[in-house]
Amino acid sequence: MSRLASAVRALAVIASAGLFAVSGAVVAPAPPASAAPEPKAPAGFVALSEVDWSIVQEMRYTTEHNFVGEPVDGYRQPLCILTRPAAEALHRAQVRLLARGYTLKVYDCYRPQRAVDHFVRWAEDLADARMKGEFYPLVDKSRLFADGYIAEKSGHSRGSTVDLTIVRLPAVPTRAYVPGERLVECYGPQEERFPDNSVDMGTGYDCFDTRSHTDDPRIQGVQRANRQLLKGVLTGEGFVNLPEEWWHFTFKPEPFPSTYFDFPVARRSVAGR
Repeated sequence: MSRLASAVRALAVIASAGLFAVSGAVVAPAPPASAAPEPKAPAGFVALSEVDWSIVQEMRYTTEHNFVGEPVDGYRQPLCILTRPAAEALHRAQVRLLARGYTLKVYDCYRPQRAVDHFVRWAEDLADARMKGEFYPLVDKSRLFADGYIAEKSGHSRGSTVDLTIVRLPAVPTRAYVPGERLVECYGPQEERFPDNSVDMGTGYDCFDTRSHTDDPRIQGVQRANRQLLKGVLTGEGFVNLPEEWWHFTFKPEPFPSTYFDFPVARRSVAGR
């Protein structure tokens, strides 16, 4: 074999091995840049269970039982994360409710921006109406932005907003949602709606309907009393209710009033806090 042929063959072997030559030395190619590490929560955020383990957590956006109909981006584990002041205020509210034979139950707490972005993409896809029968039966999906049900930013992403309800003790677990099961309007009678273990609030959680307004005049009797119990206890501990949603409360003053975070909902996000 000629000297030239030997050199060509050596180069072929080097190329097939993913190597290249520099000044006579064989050097392996640089490894690909590793993916950027996931962001973590800053100091000041905690898992609610570390402050109060007795509050029931039913984190809807890790499941298919929500208005999107699938687990939402950014929810890695069914975990409530909040700023510490908000979590401690919930603990104080829980102490008051336990004395009356009730417990709090949270549906959603800190919400990463990527989850909000998922909501926006879903709302723009007018063909996807798989959960309309339960969560927005009377609202045309094209109206979700204009009517204020979906927005590009959410106070939940600042870490001090929580969606929650009240459950009478002893708490019976809510059964699992079965994808494809018959959907019932979220404002229907409690015995016909999805069997949430919450006391009767007049509508289910995330009901896109004016009957979800905390003081809607059509909500009377026991349903109104239950809403006022929730609002009264939380207001007494520094929370402010969103009038359009009986379940939505924000602790004031917020530690991060103008920052929208995007770390995932996972225990590792608050590890070591």
